Amino acid sequence: QVQLVESGGAAVQPGGSLRLSCSASGSIFRLTNMGWYRQAPGKQREFVATIGSSNSITNYADSVKGRFTIARDYAKNTVYLQMDSLKPEDTAVYYCHAVASTYSDRTYDSYWGQGTQVTVSS
Repeated sequence: QVQLVESGGAAVQPGGSLRLSCSASGSIFRLTNMGWYRQAPGKQREFVATIGSSNSITNYADSVKGRFTIARDYAKNTVYLQMDSLKPEDTAVYYCHAVASTYSDRTYDSYWGQGTQVTVSS
């Protein structure tokens, strides 16, 4: 099994910055793509950003391009989301996502963290 634990969510004023972290642990054989999704009240969960398994290729939602930066520490199985120039519409629960295989089952599965709240308000 693979566990994802997020941290870094908080309340911040518009224009502010936050850095989210997500660490993967467990019986990980291989960790491929890691990324972030978010879900605002009354809305569906949406893609925010993702980063590749070894080539650091990144992909962003149009709504966050130029403001958010995803990064990864491959040695620590950790992914980060630096969020700058935050807007009220960025308010949501942010979920970490990873695709991984375990030593007991070499097939790839999708894993989610428990979510961390980001609130942008004056």
